[in-house]
Amino acid sequence: MPSLAQIVSAAGLSDHILSERQLDGLLGGSAARRYGLVNRGLKDGSLVRLKRGAYLLGKNYRSGSTHPFAIAQGLVSGSYVSFESALAYHGWIPEAVFLTASVSPGRKSLTYETSDFGQFSFHPLAIEKYRFLEGVDRVKLGAMTAFVAQPLRALMDLVALRKEPWSGLDWLTSGMRIDQDLLLGLRRHDFAKLRPVYKHKAVRLFLLELENCVLKAKTTAAGKDVP
Repeated sequence: MPSLAQIVSAAGLSDHILSERQLDGLLGGSAARRYGLVNRGLKDGSLVRLKRGAYLLGKNYRSGSTHPFAIAQGLVSGSYVSFESALAYHGWIPEAVFLTASVSPGRKSLTYETSDFGQFSFHPLAIEKYRFLEGVDRVKLGAMTAFVAQPLRALMDLVALRKEPWSGLDWLTSGMRIDQDLLLGLRRHDFAKLRPVYKHKAVRLFLLELENCVLKAKTTAAGKDVP
């Protein structure tokens, strides 16, 4: 009888996160047989449980490394990676980030601890309807993909989560240690596409103040109007 890992690999899903429904379809047979295969896989390490109902083949049975961002997508469907996790991914903050933090479409904050991929957190934000994925990219990560916030979206999500009031660029350049050149690389359209995203007035005000500050600094540096 083929093992669970062999069945999953034969289906071309060795690097994919699997739901219980997918496993049921792949394994077939009686519920007792499927239960036995899953339990054996968990015991011998050929299968890893990420959370109830979400599984991944063990490291030795996958064809390549699995990025934590892809795991986050499997833990909470419809979420996207943001906050310090996305800022570090884009090289906007120098510190290593060991927690994968995401924005979720639900109403409750959630936390998951995994043995192989570390800790994951998911946070809902007050975002306007149909603007949830504005400024978010679909990123290819090996055999899987993940939704990852662009730098300005990740920054503004962090502002919304912390309820951070505008206090000038110093919070960004000194507190967050974001290189000012990265901020000055932002364009008008980067700010424009995020204006309709957030429901809270304080977050929208922060975005406006940041835009004015960045554009003023760029104009001063260039000695002419910013295009």
